[in-house]
Amino acid sequence: MVSAVTVGSGDFTYEVIEGWESLPEGYSWNEVAAVAVDGQDRVYAFNRGEHPMIVFDSNGAFRASWGEDVFKRAHGLTLAPDGALFCTDDFDHTVRKCTPEGEVLMTIGESGRAAEPHSGHPFNRCTDVAIDPKDGSLYVSDGYANSAVHKYSPDGELLFSWGRPGTDPGEFNIVHNIATDSEGYVYVADRENHRIQIFDSNGGFQDQWVNLHRPCAIHISSDQHVYVGELGAGMNVNRIVPNIGPRVTVLNKSGERLARLGAGFGLAPGQFVAPHSICLDSQGSIFLGEVAWTNFRNLGEPKEGVRSFQKLARVPAQRSPDPQELT
Repeated sequence: MVSAVTVGSGDFTYEVIEGWESLPEGYSWNEVAAVAVDGQDRVYAFNRGEHPMIVFDSNGAFRASWGEDVFKRAHGLTLAPDGALFCTDDFDHTVRKCTPEGEVLMTIGESGRAAEPHSGHPFNRCTDVAIDPKDGSLYVSDGYANSAVHKYSPDGELLFSWGRPGTDPGEFNIVHNIATDSEGYVYVADRENHRIQIFDSNGGFQDQWVNLHRPCAIHISSDQHVYVGELGAGMNVNRIVPNIGPRVTVLNKSGERLARLGAGFGLAPGQFVAPHSICLDSQGSIFLGEVAWTNFRNLGEPKEGVRSFQKLARVPAQRSPDPQELT
């Protein structure tokens, strides 16, 4: 019998589930850029394939697909409290709010029209959306060819923006992912500055966490743990360097590390190539989207059919027996 592969330790131990999802015949994806889980534990994989949104039930069975002829390139995916999905398309320079069935309810940005690079005006290759838990305002990270965060009203009216290129607090070098905690603080993955910056709801700088290697994805769980996907190796010279990723790091809201998951660069169970999006289901299991094909291509080694999506099933911590149970 082959032993299950686990990653992490203690309360953050996970079993690697290979091949969890069941794709219909003829379906494939180049890579999964973003993933979200709704209140029924349905999993939405926003991917760079012929069927941009693929939906699975909690057991990994295919349920639906949509988004064909709508999206140019999947990048970010955010589930709203009302069940709507904010789908960020970096090549189209837009954010679309969609129903779980794929109906487009609202589009922010002009399809196919980019702002001037690093002008601070929305959008030039926007990357992700976060939602203010207090009033439903939207924060959009922007992105690859801009260096800004934009705040919108719930109905898509631009309120204000902040950020510029640079390395000082409040400056960015690839604003790659964004999340909010239960108090409304905004966490920004400032990827190529190797840090997460934290702001208040007015864009005021609060703190930064710098012990991260190319933070690419952020998910804040209901218990306010911060899950960070670290992209890791960007060059062949540091791909085999130990202890810098790719990996998933779990922190508390004070920035203290609680766990690190992953056994370095690779395609074996328990290894990662390019963590790009993280979310958790109601059981605390992790769903991870990876842009492995893009990563291999950027390293000069394009590979077809590499793994880009996996489930890490949470292993419940062993409960210590009550002394009375032993008598």
